[in-house]
Amino acid sequence: MIGRCAAAASLPPVSKPRRWSLRGKDSVVSPLTLALVLCAAVAHATWNLLAKRARDTVAFTWLFATLAIGIYLPLIAVLVLFAGGAPDGHGLAWMAFSGCLQVAYFTLLTRAYRIGDLSLVYPLARGTGPAVAVAGGVLLYGERPSALALGGVALIVLGVLVMTAPGRGGLPAGAGRAIMLALATGVCIAAYTLWDKRGVQHVNPLVYNYGTIAVIALALAAPVLGNPARRKRAAGELRCNRAALLGVAVLSPLAYGLVLIALRLSPVSYVAPAREISIVLGAAFGARLLREGDAGRRLSGASAIVVGVLALALG
Repeated sequence: MIGRCAAAASLPPVSKPRRWSLRGKDSVVSPLTLALVLCAAVAHATWNLLAKRARDTVAFTWLFATLAIGIYLPLIAVLVLFAGGAPDGHGLAWMAFSGCLQVAYFTLLTRAYRIGDLSLVYPLARGTGPAVAVAGGVLLYGERPSALALGGVALIVLGVLVMTAPGRGGLPAGAGRAIMLALATGVCIAAYTLWDKRGVQHVNPLVYNYGTIAVIALALAAPVLGNPARRKRAAGELRCNRAALLGVAVLSPLAYGLVLIALRLSPVSYVAPAREISIVLGAAFGARLLREGDAGRRLSGASAIVVGVLALALG
């Protein structure tokens, strides 16, 4: 009996099933995380510039999501079949709810772009998200960003306020409604960022992102295909905005896929604000490429955001 007990004690412990993981320091923004977030920012600002061309917001969103499913299918198939990336039922539930949140996000964002400037809507939506996400990361996940990092967040918020403040002539027509839509978009950003911080612990981030896009396409299929007028407008979007649709289909999943990987490496209270460097690009695109007003003031606000991001990274 003693021999059996000794033999049993000497056996190695049974290992738990391996979960997909990318480990990084949980207290700082690593160089890899920062590189991922900066690349995501460039892709994100670019696809938002392209999405500004949408005429029917629901049809445009459904079309680019459907295109993205086909474009990224080979990569996802390899991850699922050969890299152990297949999600279980729990992971599917996380992806499904995230997809629902992102349906609201894309719908609100593209509607805001129909009536507001890119350099107004984009900074406000992107600036609201991290402020709420950082608070959520502290309250829900117990994250404790440093004083320097919190100062960086404050600078980001200050920069957004400067960029979106009324000019001498007041706000342009329709700007009030665009601001409300942008704020609602920012709340959606915070909601899915906080949700996805936990969701990507259960699923490969790229597979997770692909699943949310599939949910978007499925959720909007009936409103587009079941409505003859919207179906006709979808055909018009495909005919007139083909290049923009293709660009968004490639860049939107790429941008958020990089962010999801970054969320595996660092706390949400660091990643969410750091990705808002894209605000600088969005303001520049609106001011220079689309010839929108208040370029100097909005770009000076963007400079404050740059400083805030650097403080966040150093913190």
